[in-house]
Amino acid sequence: MNETRHQIRAHVRNNAGIHFNELVRESDFAPGQIQYHVRQLISQDDLVRGEFYGRTHYYPPEYDEWQRAALALFRRETAREIVVYLIEHESAAPGEVADALGVARSTLEYHLDRLVEREIVEKRYDHRNRVTLALASPERTGELLSEVEPTVPDRLLDRFTRLVDELLEGPP
Repeated sequence: MNETRHQIRAHVRNNAGIHFNELVRESDFAPGQIQYHVRQLISQDDLVRGEFYGRTHYYPPEYDEWQRAALALFRRETAREIVVYLIEHESAAPGEVADALGVARSTLEYHLDRLVEREIVEKRYDHRNRVTLALASPERTGELLSEVEPTVPDRLLDRFTRLVDELLEGPP
């Protein structure tokens, strides 16, 4: 394996779930070089490619489908904050989470839909049909969460979404 390919593989191993644009930004290689070497690494089963929510992410092969999807979601600041809140509070009503994070309910629901779809968060209903949110697998989620931080572009995207939601909601 040449040095360029080795460096790309090592970077993905240290940043599981990294998406292509971030890989380009964080490396000294041209996008075409990265594409070529990533294809070679995938064909040699040294990397796995995953498409989640409009982005291509790369992982070491030992991550399963659940872990890959979770890491992709944890790169989004709001999704990550929801999960951290549920780790700290074990369970909470959606309104409580939205208020604590300072996000609109629509923003919360957007991220919750994905977290529920990937079985990271569960929506539990009581006898009066009130919803409580809880992590489906707190230990597994906590371990995986520690592996990733949202990137600056992902944070900016989430903050822009929050701003638009606030503007659309109008004054309280």
